[in-house]
Amino acid sequence: MSENFDISTVRHYLEGLQQRITSSLNEIDATPFVVDAWHKEPHEPLQGQGTTMIMEGGPVFERAGCGFSHVSGPKLPPSATAHRPELAGAPFEAMGVSLVFHPRNPYVPTVHMNVRTIVAKPEGLAPVAWFGGGMDLTPYYGFEDDTVHFHQTCKDALTPFGAELHPRFKAWCDTYFCNKHRQEQRGVGGIFFDDFSELGMNQSFAMMQSVGDALLPAYLPIVQARKDTAYGERERDFQLYRRGRYVEFNLVWDRGTHFGLQSGGRTESILLSMPPLVSWSYNRADEKESPEAQLLNHYLVPKDWV
Repeated sequence: MSENFDISTVRHYLEGLQQRITSSLNEIDATPFVVDAWHKEPHEPLQGQGTTMIMEGGPVFERAGCGFSHVSGPKLPPSATAHRPELAGAPFEAMGVSLVFHPRNPYVPTVHMNVRTIVAKPEGLAPVAWFGGGMDLTPYYGFEDDTVHFHQTCKDALTPFGAELHPRFKAWCDTYFCNKHRQEQRGVGGIFFDDFSELGMNQSFAMMQSVGDALLPAYLPIVQARKDTAYGERERDFQLYRRGRYVEFNLVWDRGTHFGLQSGGRTESILLSMPPLVSWSYNRADEKESPEAQLLNHYLVPKDWV
């Protein structure tokens, strides 16, 4: 691999990121994370290990999962080579941190963040590494200030690496996090990138780090501002209904979920993004001009927030 790039540096960063994020949530929620260290046996499709950390039933977070994994396998799954057919069938190594936090209060948005590295090792050729990740916000009740703050923090994380990256990754996020079967955005977006190595290995890794480091300043101020807002059955009912859209996206469209399941990954860890409670309503229609209708008509519409 060029530039004297050391994959062990990526692992060190990712493990530290997981610890920093979960420690910050502990300070807010005061509910301990269950730490589930796991490893894959040599006879399984994937080999490797990871740590799944999950908090359930807290006063602020109904479910918060943050997982680290580092695995290798003999053959890249189809979801990883869709845009790189020349690497089909190559052995690989992959590691990343992925998190989804589902708050209890409907006025606090759900957040998702993922940063990851994949190294393909085609026979007779130099290893090929690329990076992916991003973060996105899924509110149940929209607030302009929260949405602008989240997008501005994402933009600030990317600006040192090129002014063109934020508009590109922002549009990519809007395109990716869309329930195409409903023609509806999952949330208000954020940033998303995949198969990225155009800055070179070290600078691409530095950009990935900047994105990972931006999660806490992007999200925690919103949590602090909204977590004590009073709510009732109406807001809770709408939150559970909108969580159904989240589940639909993760199971139908999410490439990370497909990658994990296709490659023989650990199911419990792959599905840590699922909310603890969720509901569906048949052909629901909210009153025009209601806060619930405003979410769909104003916030779940791709636009330039910053």
